[in-house]
Amino acid sequence: MLVDSHCHLDFPELAGRFDEVLAAMSAHEVGHALCVCVALDGFDRVLELALRDERLSASVGVHPDQRETPEPDVATLVRLAAHPKVVAIGETGLDYYRTTGDTEWQRERFRVHIRAARQAGKPLIIHTRAASADTLRLMREEGAEAAGGVMHCFTEDWETARAALDLGFYLSFSGIVTFRNAAPLREVAARVPDDRLLVETDAPFLAPVPHRGKTNEPAFVRFVAASLAELRQQSIDRIAQTTTENFFNLFSHARHIHDM
Repeated sequence: MLVDSHCHLDFPELAGRFDEVLAAMSAHEVGHALCVCVALDGFDRVLELALRDERLSASVGVHPDQRETPEPDVATLVRLAAHPKVVAIGETGLDYYRTTGDTEWQRERFRVHIRAARQAGKPLIIHTRAASADTLRLMREEGAEAAGGVMHCFTEDWETARAALDLGFYLSFSGIVTFRNAAPLREVAARVPDDRLLVETDAPFLAPVPHRGKTNEPAFVRFVAASLAELRQQSIDRIAQTTTENFFNLFSHARHIHDM
């Protein structure tokens, strides 16, 4: 069995195909998927989808790219995270790639999520793009290691990977690892310890080869796993077992959902 550790089933590209997406998961032996929230005003939609199937869990958080959305506070995140289907805080982090001008609001939002995760006792889902130094700095300053979590859709260098691993975080790889121009990332993916490795789709984005350019979905996480198996000279069954165990070790509340 495989687990898609990060997808967005509430996005319009997938929400209208919900039953089809779940059927494809079964056909490709993907036994669980984490539906990740990116804005507070979309949380109810994410939770409603997760409640429709025992193979799904949810998170609560506000993506650093989201400007026009209710701003989270610690109390709100902790309250929403108390729902049994919610297994993580995020997607949160820093993204300077498209942001111009002052970015202090992103850093303050990230701090709020880290504090909420520590209080709620649930791990973080961290997004970082063009902001790795500040991301790691805030993680250290706010004690993110106390909550734990994952650096999702990891695309950074080994130095950043090592720093995140030293904080106790997992690294999750998406379809990007299958792209022709991703040789440096594949070198990083080959070095991550077995017990810190996760796979994801980030669906509906970043469909892996051979589906690149199409709408991504959780079933396609198998192609990510196959790429990692080749890189790490392991069988795909070994990658599936390892990453599934890692997922349920990190997102321990998801184990209870899946086993209901």
